[in-house]
Amino acid sequence: MTQEIAHQPYGTPDVPRVAVRGESHLEVDPEIARITITVSARGTDRRTALEDLTRRNNTVLELLKSYGEPVEKLETGAFSITPELTRHGRAERVRAYHGRVNITAELNDFTTLGELTTRLADLELTRVDGPWWALRPTSPAHGEARRQAVLEAVQRAREYAHALGAELAALIELADTETENETPFAPGGSMMRGMAFAGATEDDTTPPLDLEPQRQTVHAQVNARFTMTPPQL
Repeated sequence: MTQEIAHQPYGTPDVPRVAVRGESHLEVDPEIARITITVSARGTDRRTALEDLTRRNNTVLELLKSYGEPVEKLETGAFSITPELTRHGRAERVRAYHGRVNITAELNDFTTLGELTTRLADLELTRVDGPWWALRPTSPAHGEARRQAVLEAVQRAREYAHALGAELAALIELADTETENETPFAPGGSMMRGMAFAGATEDDTTPPLDLEPQRQTVHAQVNARFTMTPPQL
């Protein structure tokens, strides 16, 4: 009998059904922040550009690694050495070489983040973009959002049943339709402006940036179907 009821999409007069959707929206503090660092170099010959780029890249990596545990993840992305041709003349003459390396760092300490971004931006031909705030995929906030979505679905179904003078009897189906972080971990979110400096300044007392973490919105949604007792119509 139970299997027959489960395959009947609309229930029966003796065992009516109620279908509802439960949703939840939570605002929580971010757990991690990501910044991208672009190191550049320019030289009249390929070797000079490559040597300068290697030196600056090593300086950035050493600075990032010196912070230890607050820097959870460190990745090197695209690398390029591009020749710049002269604008005049038929011959393919190289005017200069442009080098670039992209580095991504992920941090869990936002006090360290402000200091680190300031020091990075003060390096020679180094650009800093970010931060982009996010939660970890394993954050407890995701589970709490799903729990609240289920509770709302049960409450809504119970209210519908009570409006008919009935009671909920059993859960037939619970479907997770959508659970996501609505503030994506990508350049579309809130960020500080990118900074590019041609070289380090003589003043080594630059105060660290005061970065305010952006609250994250966690959304969960479920569809639920219940059977209920016959209504009192």
